[in-house]
Amino acid sequence: MTEIFFRYLHFIGIMSLSATLVAQHLIISSQVSREQFKKIAFLDLIYIISIILTLIGGLSLWIFVGKDASFYSTNWVFHLKLLMFVLVILLSIYPTRFFLKNKKTSDETIKMPKVIVMLFRMQLALVFIMPLLGVLIARG
Repeated sequence: MTEIFFRYLHFIGIMSLSATLVAQHLIISSQVSREQFKKIAFLDLIYIISIILTLIGGLSLWIFVGKDASFYSTNWVFHLKLLMFVLVILLSIYPTRFFLKNKKTSDETIKMPKVIVMLFRMQLALVFIMPLLGVLIARG
């Protein structure tokens, strides 16, 4: 029962993470209204929560429940997937800081740096590949 709980937590985190990334990417443009900016910032908060859920679920499956930890620890594909997840987290730091810094702006439109759009696209590309790696890990 514990394994099922952590697997479900992991899947919910992954789905939420993917959904918020796609939603942010659909809303974002070179200039956004204050209302759009608030939506993007709120989605970023959900994104951070999703990362935490994914991490808790994944680490629990790796270390505490499910297959033996050595199954994952000796698998190079797992290490690649873990590295990609860390990259996704690192790529999200700059946009999150930008949203926090400009959260209380009174401007009607906010100019989005092009690098933020590119960082979202890079995160989406990495998140898109990660399920394939998960299948490869499960297949051994």
